[in-house]
Amino acid sequence: MAEREEIIQQASWAGIIGNGLLSSLKIAAGLISGSLAVVADGIDSVSDIISSVFTFLTAKLLANHLNRKYPYGYEKADTIATKVLSFIMFFAGAQLFIAAIRKLTSGEHNELPGRLAIYITIISIIGKLILSRHQTRTGKRTGSTMLIANGKNMLNDVIISGSVLVGLVAIYIFRLPVLDTIFALAVSLWVLWVAFKIFREASLELMDGVKDCTIYEQIFSAIDGVDGAHHPHRVRARNIGHKMMIAIDLEVDGDLTLRQAHEIAHKVEEAIKIKIENVFDVAIHIEPLGDRIEEKAFGIEKNNL
Repeated sequence: MAEREEIIQQASWAGIIGNGLLSSLKIAAGLISGSLAVVADGIDSVSDIISSVFTFLTAKLLANHLNRKYPYGYEKADTIATKVLSFIMFFAGAQLFIAAIRKLTSGEHNELPGRLAIYITIISIIGKLILSRHQTRTGKRTGSTMLIANGKNMLNDVIISGSVLVGLVAIYIFRLPVLDTIFALAVSLWVLWVAFKIFREASLELMDGVKDCTIYEQIFSAIDGVDGAHHPHRVRARNIGHKMMIAIDLEVDGDLTLRQAHEIAHKVEEAIKIKIENVFDVAIHIEPLGDRIEEKAFGIEKNNL
């Protein structure tokens, strides 16, 4: 765990430094060249700096040990930070949208942006590709949803910068400075959409949902291979950070001893951990075979898949 948090912190520092340099270059180049689209692209990169800072602070929090107040640890801090990132991105996108609309409706006649905007945008695309690949690969290796979200966001920035570059070239070809504002408006809409998707994914985890519902098929498949384990029901799975918490009600022969029933439950737990990666814990409630007590409909039944 300590090694994992150290890797996340190192990736966060890389994001902070890299995005800081690119954002400063784009905002300065946009102001000097008079390109609102490039300034908008730079402001979008500021949100990447903030998200990298959140990732760093979250990694420090994840390093804390389990305690009475947080017996499941601090893993969901990663998800909360991801949700905060979505709000920051949405706010930045909304500000860009308002600024672009105001400029379009004001009737201002812009001058053609300087060529510096084109050169800096090309540098930004290359830099963002490198950062996105690094953040995504590190996120997948450590199981950090925050780093993966950062990587996706940076890949979106590549698309944004690419569209800005196309817009700048089009401005010079058609001699229409208003295209710069139109592309700035398009960038703001893209940022808003990405913020909404990140918010939706983080909400799913905070509400104890699962992204891939086939995990239940894997759980039942693992249990089917264990002798003496019958009628698994009320199966529940939820994420705790990058790990999975699984709860199962399981029936065994009522004439077995406690030790024998425990051995079956232990085999079920091992089978599930072999079948599914990154399992935090498997909680198994043992019931006598055929005991059909009316229960609330929490969890998944095999015949409901």
